[in-house]
Amino acid sequence: MELKRPKMTNPVHFLAFGFGSGLAPIAPGTFGTVAAMPIWWLCAQLPLWGYLLVTALVIAVGPFLCGKTSHDMNVHDHPGIVWDEIAGLLITMIAVPVTWWGALAGFVAFRVFDIIKPWPIGWLDRRVEGGLGIMVDDLLAGVYAAVVVQLLIIFLPQWFT
Repeated sequence: MELKRPKMTNPVHFLAFGFGSGLAPIAPGTFGTVAAMPIWWLCAQLPLWGYLLVTALVIAVGPFLCGKTSHDMNVHDHPGIVWDEIAGLLITMIAVPVTWWGALAGFVAFRVFDIIKPWPIGWLDRRVEGGLGIMVDDLLAGVYAAVVVQLLIIFLPQWFT
């Protein structure tokens, strides 16, 4: 099968590629996470229930966006598909204060777990197929990172004020 390029005029590809951030020639996942930061900042202005609703919607459409784009490109999980990073970061940042330290802690924690993929993240990443398979490792990395950030908030609250 021929590997196709994403069509950035296609709204599904545009979203799956994180508004174009996934086209970065190196570290597209990191660039996708950078693109997610303003989304977090905007959503963090909402009440918690609104933030959770937006996060749930991002997660819900993710398997379709990622699966359709990977299918169109004839590849299982193209590194440029970064909608999963957006979803994972939003999970990480649930109830994180909007401060520089909060942003830095969440960004770093999420990237670390997304890159090292501790058990069962790596195991799931290798075994779950399709759009859900593209999403699941980042969703779980987001949960792991959220635990770390919430622990930092509890034990080092002065960093987050």
